Amino acid sequence: MKFGAIDVGTNAARLLIGEVDDANEGSLVKKISYTRIPLRLGLEVFENGLISKQKATEFKKSMLAFKLIAEVFDVVELRACATSAMREASNGKEIQAMIKKETGVSLEIIDGDQEASIIFSSFLLVDDYDLSQPFIVIDVGGGSTEISIFYKGEKTNAKSFKIGTIRMLKDKVEGDIWPKIENWLSKNVRPNKDYLVFATGGNINKIHKLLGKKGNEAIPVKELKDLSVDLRSLSLSKRISKYKLKPDRADVIVPATKIFLKIIKKLECEELLVPKIGLSDGMIHQMHRKYSNKNIK
Repeated sequence: MKFGAIDVGTNAARLLIGEVDDANEGSLVKKISYTRIPLRLGLEVFENGLISKQKATEFKKSMLAFKLIAEVFDVVELRACATSAMREASNGKEIQAMIKKETGVSLEIIDGDQEASIIFSSFLLVDDYDLSQPFIVIDVGGGSTEISIFYKGEKTNAKSFKIGTIRMLKDKVEGDIWPKIENWLSKNVRPNKDYLVFATGGNINKIHKLLGKKGNEAIPVKELKDLSVDLRSLSLSKRISKYKLKPDRADVIVPATKIFLKIIKKLECEELLVPKIGLSDGMIHQMHRKYSNKNIK
């Protein structure tokens, strides 16, 4: 069965068409089609507090395009979730209703905890790592960063912080955010435990590729630091040219490296693991389980 997952993030909107092999319950999502549109809702929301009429029109067209693509692939179900920017837009509910009326797409506006929970619904199926040992997951988005701590395969603590790549570009991050993150980590990360540290999100996936890493190969922190220094030394145009980046990736990748490096400095880890799992993967796994349970009954 094929499913469609729409992830309306702060920087981009994405549609993943995928399926899960019924014969292998532990398998990851088989990605059939992936479409990304640089909608960038956060640029307006974090600056003005709302989504403009022009941006709302772009939003509607993006959802119509995603719906048509999903119909071409004859998906069993199409699910759409919106995160930080839509949560904070003063007219978010109005836009949500408009999208439903104009496109037929029911858009869920989810909070940080729900976002993390959906991502990790498929994360624990990854069999490339020993998840019996303690591990931490850092998910950096455009508007927020979620940090989750696992012990013996169970999530023990999680927190969503209002810091993300678009929020940093717009200089809309609260001044005390880093002490808040560091204090939370100090209280919740167990001393003398050897944690695996995972990183998720579009920027770290791109960084993994830029560094020439393959499969589940880890990113050494030193390499991430060196890349960050080089990216920050370049103008936007030179960054695009040297690293073959799209404009809407070339600007956000710099604050993304800063967020990851600040957090892992506190964790004192030497490498980052990049499973390349996101919100849309988790959505497809949840839909797959729902339909599998229906068939069992």
